Amino acid sequence: MKRVCIIGCGAIGSLYAAHLARVAEVWALVRREDHARALNQEELRVSGKHSFSVSLKATTTAKELPRDFDLGIVATKATQVEEAIADAGGHFNNGAVISAQNGLGSEEIIAAHTGGQVIRGTTFMSGTRHSDTHVQYELDTATWLGPFEPRETPMSVVQEAANLIIAGDLKAEALADARPAQWSKLIFNASVNGVSALTGLPHSPHFAAEKQFDDLGHLLHELIAEGKQVAAAAGVKLHEDPWAMNKIGAMTNHPTSMLYDVRHQLPTEVDFLSGAIAREAERLGVSAPLHTTVYRLIRGKEAAWKFQEENRPVVVQGRAGG
Repeated sequence: MKRVCIIGCGAIGSLYAAHLARVAEVWALVRREDHARALNQEELRVSGKHSFSVSLKATTTAKELPRDFDLGIVATKATQVEEAIADAGGHFNNGAVISAQNGLGSEEIIAAHTGGQVIRGTTFMSGTRHSDTHVQYELDTATWLGPFEPRETPMSVVQEAANLIIAGDLKAEALADARPAQWSKLIFNASVNGVSALTGLPHSPHFAAEKQFDDLGHLLHELIAEGKQVAAAAGVKLHEDPWAMNKIGAMTNHPTSMLYDVRHQLPTEVDFLSGAIAREAERLGVSAPLHTTVYRLIRGKEAAWKFQEENRPVVVQGRAGG
């Protein structure tokens, strides 16, 4: 794999772009003209766990990309995948595309727009994007990759993608079945992001505390247990324990992505997180009242941002009498 396109250059996308640019020709497909211009004119700098700068090419339109890529990594939020891949998908018909989103459902969207191979991707690495050309590498955990079953992605393609990421000095692991890793992160993210968005708290020690009756850790434990039950009903044995992941993350005081969205009144990924767990539970005929409640509350919060009818009585239009 010699030519790579990173779709979306937030913190995660920037980390992939910078590291892979050390071992391959890398293009970045971004949304803003000034972002593309900055990447084309300046080097992309990495600080933190690694320290280096690289050059790459960037554009805001798929028409300006080379015709074919060996590998694509979609690193946008789940809510942006459809828009991001719609025009670019044909560039990967002879290659492969990795999903790098939270939750469930991104692979299906990607597969609808490309004839190439699709790879399930789950990553726990993290960083902070200080500017369009500077990303700080913070948590250096692995990206887990596996075949997307409906596309029957060959394991050899998954391994080749993992090898490329490793060659760029990031951690990666090719798995015969990536769903256990994906579900582990889904349950962790749905639980932590949902509570964070509803309380306004970053991922902090509150999320693991269980000594007092009113401690949030009780709710987190119950949300995670419920998610595990749905995963078990789906026949998925988890790769990692989401509660252990929560306890580790709770020491970071890191503001979650959904908390950021709520603070800025942006569309959240709740449909792909608690919403995905709730829908899967319904499909399987099992109960998931907590995740269903979290899902509906956050959807209600999103509706409140545009609601302008406060103190305006609803007028019901009745039929004229005869």
